[in-house]
Amino acid sequence: MTANEIKALRSALLDWYDASARTLPWRTEPGEATRTDPYRVWMSEIMLQQTTTVHAAPYFNAFTARWPTVSDLAAAEDADVMAAWAGLGYYARARNLLACARMVADEYDGVFPDTEEALLKLKGVGSYTAAAVAAIAFGRPANVVDGNVERVMSRLFAVEAELPSARPELKRLAGLFVSDHRPSDWPQGLMDLGARICRPKSPLCGECPLSFGCAAYKQGDPQSYPRKAKKAERPHRLGHAFVLRDGKGRVALVTRPDKGLLGGMLGLIGSEWGGAPDYAPPFEADWTEAGTINHVFTHFSLDLTAHVATGWVDDPALVWMEEGEALKSLPTVFRKALERALA
Repeated sequence: MTANEIKALRSALLDWYDASARTLPWRTEPGEATRTDPYRVWMSEIMLQQTTTVHAAPYFNAFTARWPTVSDLAAAEDADVMAAWAGLGYYARARNLLACARMVADEYDGVFPDTEEALLKLKGVGSYTAAAVAAIAFGRPANVVDGNVERVMSRLFAVEAELPSARPELKRLAGLFVSDHRPSDWPQGLMDLGARICRPKSPLCGECPLSFGCAAYKQGDPQSYPRKAKKAERPHRLGHAFVLRDGKGRVALVTRPDKGLLGGMLGLIGSEWGGAPDYAPPFEADWTEAGTINHVFTHFSLDLTAHVATGWVDDPALVWMEEGEALKSLPTVFRKALERALA
C-alpha cells in the first residue's frame, strides 16, 4: 500500500469518526483541542480489557464518582475496590488498578507520566495500555492495537497468517497509519470502526468508509478475516460451595488468597475446583443441596454445586455479611451460587 493510499484511508476514517464517534463516559468529543483526563483513559482501558463497553460503562461511572482522582483511588481500602469491581471479571486487573494508582500517587505526585516509555514503568500497565493513554490522553503518536484494530488491519490487507501468530504483522501494518496528525482521534476512530462497522460477524461493509481500500472486501469474503487457529477444547471442572446463613439475614464469606484465580476477592466457603472433588462440608450443620450452577472462565468451565445450612461458627476467618450486600460484592461465579442457595 502506497503512502498516498495510507493517507486517503486515514482521511476517510477521521472524517467518519468526526461524524459518527460513539458517546462514551470516558471520552471527549473528536478534535485536536480536546484531551481526556489520563486517569479516565487509564481507568477505562483497564476495565475494557476482556469486557464490552456496555458492561464496563456503569462500573466506570461508579468508580469515577466514588474515587474522582487517582489519588482518591490510591487511598481506598483494598476490600472496597475489590467489592466495587465484582462482576467485571479478571480480578487481577483490580489488584493492578490499585497498585498502579498508589504508584502514581506516591511516586508521581498524583500525575500520570505522559510518554509510552514512562507509562510502561507503572505497575500493571502493558504495551497496549501505555500506547492508548499516551495517544488518547496526551496526543502522542502511538501504535494502539487492540482486537478491533487487529480485525480492521487483517481485512484491509487480507492477512492470511492465523492469529495469534499474525499479531506482530498486524501491529506492523497498524503502525503504517500512525501520524502526528490527530494522534488522539486516530486510535479511537479505528476502535469505533471495529466495534460498529468492521464487526467480527456480519460486517457492515456497505457503510464502511474504508471499503474502497479494503483487500478482503474486494475478495468478497471479509468475514473470514482474521484467520484464526483452531482453539483447544476448554477443560471442565467441578466444585462445591457452602452457604452458611446465621438466620438473621447474614451469610458467611471468606477472603480468597491474594494469589491465584479471584485472588483477594470475597468468596463462598468451598472445595477446590478439579475433576471430582469430595463433598466435604467445612462445618457441622444440616446441609441441603440447593442445585448446581455453571460458569465459564477463560481457561475452563465449572459446575459448582451449592449447599445451604443455617448456623453460626465463631471463626475469625469468616466474614459475615448481609445477604443483599453479599450479592453485590461477590464475583459472578459466587453470586450465582449464592442466588441458587437463597432461592
